[in-house]
Amino acid sequence: MPKIVFRETLAPKTHRFRVEAPLIARKRKAGQFVILFVEDSAERLPLTIVDSDPEAGTIDLVFQEVGKSTLRLAEMQVGDNIREIAGPLGQPTHIEKLGTCVVLGGGYGVAPVIPIAKALADAGNDVIGINGARSKDLVILEKELRDICAEVIICTDDGTYGRPGFVTQALEEIYTSGRKIDFVLAVGPAPMMRAVANMTREWGIPTMVSLNPIMIDGTGMCGGCRVEVGGKTKFACVDGPEFDGHLVDFDLLMARQKYYAGQESEARKMYEEHLACKLEETGNRF
Repeated sequence: MPKIVFRETLAPKTHRFRVEAPLIARKRKAGQFVILFVEDSAERLPLTIVDSDPEAGTIDLVFQEVGKSTLRLAEMQVGDNIREIAGPLGQPTHIEKLGTCVVLGGGYGVAPVIPIAKALADAGNDVIGINGARSKDLVILEKELRDICAEVIICTDDGTYGRPGFVTQALEEIYTSGRKIDFVLAVGPAPMMRAVANMTREWGIPTMVSLNPIMIDGTGMCGGCRVEVGGKTKFACVDGPEFDGHLVDFDLLMARQKYYAGQESEARKMYEEHLACKLEETGNRF
């Protein structure tokens, strides 16, 4: 079973794990992901491979505590074994020399941006990174992005760090300054990706987005991750996760993301109550 060899907390409820997975480390490419099973009773978690070390046989994964399974994953420590990791899955990012590329990560979305930005830079592109979060304490992977990009703009909604405002405002400032943009990648909440795609459509700039709908098996069999792109049904796990942002039906995507919100909330609540009882039994308190 894959062993956790390193962990760190990047921001409140956001963590990076380094896990032993030698076959995946050797084969993975930018844009691909894994599906992780914390334990037998847990749901399947699709996580982007942020980095890998083929020689050490490890991959880096970043996740947020959102539901029961990610809460359980966050409890695990160095030396613990994850039940199973399947991958690499999905289509690798198409990489070529395009010119000036702007990559935008909103919140946790900056994690999937990192490997793609690195691949674009390695291909000879000038890469500008925009990293957005609600506040300073939620900005993650800034150093990693700065190590890759020629320029990095940090945005916070509340203005506590970097440029006040949204990533879309930073992108618009780059465009209106007269600088030529040849390609845009946006990863983050669906409303943010939709806003970016609407802007770049008007400007005629090719734009890719990375979608994270509900996934179950990761092989296209269940159909849970279906999305509509250019009026056609696609499966994010095998056809994506990246698609032309100008063709994605974001309204349908966001509606499908809410299908199991009630069940997810209930499962989290029950698990938190279980943890509270467990802590009380050992004489601890929150």
